[in-house]
Amino acid sequence: MKTKNIKKNKGFALLFAVMISSIILAIALGVATISYKEVKFSTSAKDTNDAFFAADTGAECALYYDRIDPANNAFDPLFSGPMNCNGLSITLGGSDPTWNFIVSQLGDNKNGCAIVSVNKSDPNSTSIVSKGYNNGGSNCIATENTVEREIDLNY
Repeated sequence: MKTKNIKKNKGFALLFAVMISSIILAIALGVATISYKEVKFSTSAKDTNDAFFAADTGAECALYYDRIDPANNAFDPLFSGPMNCNGLSITLGGSDPTWNFIVSQLGDNKNGCAIVSVNKSDPNSTSIVSKGYNNGGSNCIATENTVEREIDLNY
């Protein structure tokens, strides 16, 4: 009679082993998912920081060259001097009252950039829009997985 009970209980051990391995697999997948999201978040935070740094650098460059003295104001038709930001010569595009330029080689890996637009259509106010990218290269062309941050200054 004992042999009959033993034969009936053999399936229970297999079921128990499958359930335990399923629980362990579910826990491992949960931990792996959380770890992946944390790594992705830390990378995203770094990319956001680089993009904001680029936007801030572009805005500061525009503010530096927007001076009261027309001979030193890059956004005045009388300006004749060079415009340098981040140790690079900047080519100023556009004309009165809207100008634009690109500041490149920003960030840790020198891949960040900023596209800056300056609008002086109202003689009593200035609008500066600086769009910073963590990965854009020297021409500031957004690629896959590029993070953009924008700073608007109005005064």
